[in-house]
Amino acid sequence: MNNAPPPTKKGPARAELSVDEKLLIGRQEAAAVLSISQRALDYLVANKQLQVRRIGSRVLIPRSELLRFARADHPKPIAS
Repeated sequence: MNNAPPPTKKGPARAELSVDEKLLIGRQEAAAVLSISQRALDYLVANKQLQVRRIGSRVLIPRSELLRFARADHPKPIAS
């Protein structure tokens, strides 16, 4: 008899891209890129200081938006 375990299903393969190659970046990775907490990033999104794209339930930030935000001065606190 064959005692081999049944084959497991694999999900679709994901391309591993660097942040520089991605057009849209997830919240956790975007917060890391900006060197802020994910909660601070959520405040920026809620206060419309960062524009986002929603795909289904995912909130994604365009790389160009992160660059725009990073290049500007921000003398006021993020959460007010």
